[in-house]
Amino acid sequence: MNANQRKRWLGLLLVIIVCMLGLSSPIQHFAAFPNEVRLFSGQLKQLDYGMPVHAQVTVDPQMLQVNGSSDRSLSINLNKPLSIQSSHSGKTTMKLKLFGKIPFKTVKVNVVPDLRVIPGGQTIGVKVKSAGIMVVGHHQVTDAKGARVSPGEQANLQLGDLIIRINGKYINEVHKVAQMAEEAGGAKQSLQLTVKRGTRLFETKLAPVFDSEDRAWRLGLYIRDSAAGVGTLTFYAPDQGVYGALGHVITDMDTQTPIEVGEGQILQSNVTSINKSQNGEPGEKRAHFIKESKVLGNIERNTSFGIFGKMKELPSHSYNQQSLPVAFAEEVKEGPAQLLTVVNGQKVERFNVEIVHVTKQQSPATKGMVIKITDKRLLEQTGGIVQGMSGSPIIQDGKLIGAVTHVFVNDPTSGYGCFIEWMLQDAGVLLKPASVNLKAA
Repeated sequence: MNANQRKRWLGLLLVIIVCMLGLSSPIQHFAAFPNEVRLFSGQLKQLDYGMPVHAQVTVDPQMLQVNGSSDRSLSINLNKPLSIQSSHSGKTTMKLKLFGKIPFKTVKVNVVPDLRVIPGGQTIGVKVKSAGIMVVGHHQVTDAKGARVSPGEQANLQLGDLIIRINGKYINEVHKVAQMAEEAGGAKQSLQLTVKRGTRLFETKLAPVFDSEDRAWRLGLYIRDSAAGVGTLTFYAPDQGVYGALGHVITDMDTQTPIEVGEGQILQSNVTSINKSQNGEPGEKRAHFIKESKVLGNIERNTSFGIFGKMKELPSHSYNQQSLPVAFAEEVKEGPAQLLTVVNGQKVERFNVEIVHVTKQQSPATKGMVIKITDKRLLEQTGGIVQGMSGSPIIQDGKLIGAVTHVFVNDPTSGYGCFIEWMLQDAGVLLKPASVNLKAA
């Protein structure tokens, strides 16, 4: 064997050794050791990294306790769970040295004020008024020459556009548009529109056309100013007087674009029946609004994680009015959990589910977890996840961890859920951290 061959074999051997070390449990645990740990004030958190070494940990004893000790420096065994706890909020560091001498890791510790919310589960009625007039379709108008035209298309209006102003006046009621079209058409004038498309504003002119068949001035548009439906309340934060619901954005049923909320209300709702889910055909809750004169809360925001607003008190028929702690996204794990929802009347019930997959997310994103309904009673009544169940709170190990968002069409026993952390951020209850040490799956 010549020198070049020996070098190649030696290089191959080194590659094999590196790969074996990389796949070994201690090295994997070393790589997984966090740069940052988040916990709520007063929360006891355990870190388990299974590294067969001893280390010296140094902390600010006024801020953190390690393994129940108030000492500044403590010898620990990293092969056993490491517990940390803080009595008040703030930021600090935890320094570790292997064998008490070799610098190993400086972990940032971010302690946020204790947060507890009351889980929902109640079916609610949702009424939303958009912040303008939504364009949901075009139609053809027969003009005086017999030609078929759409003034709306000629004005460059597209499905999903939001007409905010007409002739400089804010507009969000459909019936007023017809009146303005008649006035402009009779005066042989065009309407000056301010339109929002996504995040962009632009101006356009729309000239009404007299429909020779309907004998009226038309814009050649299908428009809508509101939407209504049912969903599920996820949480109520009594200290802040705010709520979160649905777990997903409300979109227009025709254009599938998110509705920009001008104003809205949530009301009590009563489930009258369930249309069971089947493979390829998701079911739904059939419900009607009750006590419409008694508004539970307003709707201030419509985001990717649901609707949010002010609510003065928790609606009646709660499963339990006791508040629960909440979990950060990185605390959610695969395994058994519980779901709170209504399947009959207004009674909130608890059902068993299994979290079969958790996606580690660096920033807010939908589809944080995959859940499967395991409760036989719920499967018998609903066939799985049904429309109207979105927003149902998910509880694991006594903490509120997320909400149901979507059903799998081809397997209605399963669906997606979002992390409660992202909903709490959109509600303004939990501030967004500066950084989170998570790895994308």
